[in-house]
Amino acid sequence: MKRLFLTGCLLGAGLMSVSGMNPVVANPINLNYQFGLKSECEEARREAADPVIELWNDVYYLFASKSSGYWRSTDLAHWDYIPAPSIETINDYAPTVCEIDGEYYFMASDVNRIFKTKTPDDGMSWVEVDCKFPYGQHDPCIWQDDDGRVYLYWGCHDKEPIYGVEVDVANGFAPKGERVVLIEHNIDKYGWEVPGVNNEETHHNGWNEGPAMLKHNGKYYLQYAAPGTQWRIYGDGLYVGDSPLGPFTAMEGNPFSLKPGGFIGGAGHGHTFRDRYGNIWHVATMKISMRHWFERRLGLFPVVLDEKNNTMRTITEGTDYPFEIPQRAFDAGEKNLSLGYKRLGGAVSASSSLAGHAAENAFDEEIETWWSAQSGRKGEWLEADLGMPCMIHAIQPNFADEGMSVYRPYDFPMVYNYIVEASVDGSSWRTIVDRSNNVSADMPHELIVMDKPVKARYVRIVNNKDIDGKFSLYDLRLFGKDGHKPLGKVASHNVKRDSADPRHITLDWTPVDGAERYVVRWGIAGSGVLGNSVEMKGDDTSLDARWYNRDSEYDFEVCAY
Repeated sequence: MKRLFLTGCLLGAGLMSVSGMNPVVANPINLNYQFGLKSECEEARREAADPVIELWNDVYYLFASKSSGYWRSTDLAHWDYIPAPSIETINDYAPTVCEIDGEYYFMASDVNRIFKTKTPDDGMSWVEVDCKFPYGQHDPCIWQDDDGRVYLYWGCHDKEPIYGVEVDVANGFAPKGERVVLIEHNIDKYGWEVPGVNNEETHHNGWNEGPAMLKHNGKYYLQYAAPGTQWRIYGDGLYVGDSPLGPFTAMEGNPFSLKPGGFIGGAGHGHTFRDRYGNIWHVATMKISMRHWFERRLGLFPVVLDEKNNTMRTITEGTDYPFEIPQRAFDAGEKNLSLGYKRLGGAVSASSSLAGHAAENAFDEEIETWWSAQSGRKGEWLEADLGMPCMIHAIQPNFADEGMSVYRPYDFPMVYNYIVEASVDGSSWRTIVDRSNNVSADMPHELIVMDKPVKARYVRIVNNKDIDGKFSLYDLRLFGKDGHKPLGKVASHNVKRDSADPRHITLDWTPVDGAERYVVRWGIAGSGVLGNSVEMKGDDTSLDARWYNRDSEYDFEVCAY
């Protein structure tokens, strides 16, 4: 086993900042995630998953499972919802969209029905087309090569492979030739494909699913997801080939998209696309999975494509902190999009707390736990004492919808009315965020960037209107600066590989004074690139992980913040 000890830390140090007035976001993406259908959900919950983003006529369109519609954006940050009742399969899983010869085509899982439109801004404009595609499919991907030929990829199974075939659009998407097996399961070799919370269920396959295609300089990058949407280790891998139907070879640095740590985890079953400037991004499924396995959100991540080695990597590190979306071409391998804010926290109090949902849960940096007041009445509040005056630059209230009885379809959006107050001394308060008059904006994960930083020691969010259910937050995330010099220090570490199972590697490191979190990074030995990472809490001193590839050698780094 090779080990590489680097002298700098990648997040917040050593890389150039992006300048200019760019939109700022933090994952999960702030969408009006739709509640489930009453017929499908015993407990009310929001869901969106299996996303695809396509740029068409200089507008981005985002489709996701179970959403009754889709979203449009001009900057990848601000999204407008478009209900689409004219797509009769809009509430099926894993949609695919593709622009072919000036028309937008839509297909979803399990039903071989295809719809098209020339005006996607109008959700009533879709019409069904003839479909002669004969194969049963799940998680379809319609993709057109630059020579005009069209292919359909599909697969979502714990035994069946990922398939592909060329199709004839003019003849109802009938196959042109036989379907081809493209990606088989291989849990013995690829630890990240193994199911389980920590890829520990080695006695059976996970679910290989969600194919998507990206072409670059004559190479075909076929991605797929594994091992299951209910775990934080849900990720995307790549196979690379010289033709749309292969043969393909697995990228050694797989998975190319992985986010097992931080506030919200998961970066699987996604879609890789180019923005209007040629930059590459990855949109993927992130998990909550507490009320149901399919309680999910979406995340957006920059992508680095290494042409020399025909590899890609998705930068998931720090993306649940505020970062910019450049409105110009940039190099994701050289530019640090992070704004460099730390997460602020301290002692917590609340007007009331529901049993099992203590106030501390709203500051524990885990979306799987949440604070809930005992009611949804106006005046319920949550307060944080940061311990010292801090400069607050951004606030992200992540609402948890505790006790809601909202199911689609509903006549009015589920909106929160609240204010955020700040105080230096705990006695004199001023309102710094006012959503008290909100009547239509459903923003469960809004990132609010201050026009000017606010100096405060105490921060309080107050419910301003009686609501169905209870006033609750996964986390009230406060971002800014506390006057301390940012810590970015490499920690001395040891690596041990399991001789009986090389997919299993453990690290331990020497604690660093003042560390509030650690980031463990790794990459293929000798490549000079540590393309994957996991964020750990400040009291962690070890990592036990089983997502490594059996035959790969790795370099590691542990950095304290």
